Amino acid sequence: MRLPIILLFLLAVISYSHGKQPRGSLNIFDVKPTVGQPWPKPQTIKTTSQQYAVHPSAFHFMVNSTSQSCDLLTSAFDRYYRIIFFPQTYLNHILDPELAKHEKQIEPKISLADLQDATLLKRLNVHIAQPCEQYPSLESDESYSLTIDSDSGMLESVTIWGALRGLETFSQIIYADDNLGFAVNNTMINDFPRFKHRGILVDTSRHFISVKTLKMNLEAMAESKLNVLHFHIVDDQSFPYESRTFPEISLAGAYNQAHVYSQDDIAGLIEFARQRGIRVVVEFDSPGHTQSWGLAIDILTHCYSGGKPNDEFGPMDPSRNTTFDFLKKLFSEVASVFPDHYMHLGGDEVDFDCWRSNPDVQAFMLKMGFGTDYSLLEQYYMQNVVDIVGATGKGYTVWQEIIDNNVTVKADTVVEVWKDPYPQELDRVTKLGYRTLLSTCWYLDYISYGSDWVKYYKCDPHNFNGTDEQKKLVVGGEACLWGEFVDATNLISRMWPRAFSIAERLWSAADVKDPEVAKPRFEEHRCRYVRRGIPASPENGPSYCDYEYNR
Repeated sequence: MRLPIILLFLLAVISYSHGKQPRGSLNIFDVKPTVGQPWPKPQTIKTTSQQYAVHPSAFHFMVNSTSQSCDLLTSAFDRYYRIIFFPQTYLNHILDPELAKHEKQIEPKISLADLQDATLLKRLNVHIAQPCEQYPSLESDESYSLTIDSDSGMLESVTIWGALRGLETFSQIIYADDNLGFAVNNTMINDFPRFKHRGILVDTSRHFISVKTLKMNLEAMAESKLNVLHFHIVDDQSFPYESRTFPEISLAGAYNQAHVYSQDDIAGLIEFARQRGIRVVVEFDSPGHTQSWGLAIDILTHCYSGGKPNDEFGPMDPSRNTTFDFLKKLFSEVASVFPDHYMHLGGDEVDFDCWRSNPDVQAFMLKMGFGTDYSLLEQYYMQNVVDIVGATGKGYTVWQEIIDNNVTVKADTVVEVWKDPYPQELDRVTKLGYRTLLSTCWYLDYISYGSDWVKYYKCDPHNFNGTDEQKKLVVGGEACLWGEFVDATNLISRMWPRAFSIAERLWSAADVKDPEVAKPRFEEHRCRYVRRGIPASPENGPSYCDYEYNR
């Protein structure tokens, strides 16, 4: 008899471990998500238990009679109507319009007739105080207030960019309800970002990322109120930018011609981002990270071994005037293609060995009085580059090495700190009076098992011993997803939901910092992405979403 009993016991254990017991016995592993709670957390939010039903046949957005209006607002109304009422088909609507035409519209589970006894939210009035700007900027005001306390809600903002952030919050506080279909509680919100620059770096050189995937990422950014796409478009490995002035570079420097962003592609991405209040800051990193550039244009330093060229190339060659003639033409074009005031100039990780080996560079060093200090040659190169870009009327962002090497830059330069120990680096750069970004602790390409979003959540750009005036110079930060092991197959699921941490850290109040308190909202937001068609991966262990990813 002992054998049958043992077998029955084992079967019971196996059955339990494979989820055949009631859900209640497994809930110890779950993070129970909140309902109708926004991410990132607003500066102030007050809600009551008073509910209003929201039905697609009875609700509409309205521009207040005294409000400013523009195409950005009317297109946002259309987007958010779809996001709120038809989230499962929304992403197809914006990424595959032709495919979306043939999709069957999902009918509401609750009819308008079923809501005769409910109080309906019939409209959201929107008031924008200032005329719409064409593009967002580092100085944009993104504040807003949102009130839901009757059958008519009110969203007020100074600018269109604040209105876009308020519409996103409005879409998040509406939730599915068994009795009402869609519901929203009586709510009062006053909100603004803690930091003005809340960015995501995407690397399209190591692996090409499709335009469709980049647009999905921009949509994901908007849904967490991130407002800067740092477009690391080219690097050593490939040059996928189609230049009008130098078309031969992408012909030789891209992986192939299917892996190139056309001028129309770039314009489409910039417009897609603009509609969501997102800046596109492009990076052309030099003098290092430029091997792909030199496949078509003779601008790289020829490396020598034993006094002879060895068929290898190093950084750009600062000893030749033709290098800077090329850069003047290229950056003049880039300045006209990308409308943001800022351009990222890179300037990191320059290897001096090739410069040291080249006799022409050695002779130039003597002529300039640099001796054997090749950091002075790097300084000379970058000084020329920042002057070239400054002459186009653009500002620039640089990696911290530029400041480390004492390059003279404009007062409005933004310095990106990526090296440890970052508290000391932030202190040093802000003491020099420069506006600063932090990315050191937010390199999302470093993956680990488990809930690694928590370590990102705990990092703060004000975590250094600076004065209040220094800390005011920290304008934000960026999550960086470098592309050595990332392409269109995994960019979204690797970026999201881990980038939620950076979004909340850079938007919400400084005292919103407990990951255990944030975890239920994090879980709701992750399921919100999945419902809207964005494959954000699970981060908090075993769980489920009411609407699972199905694409």
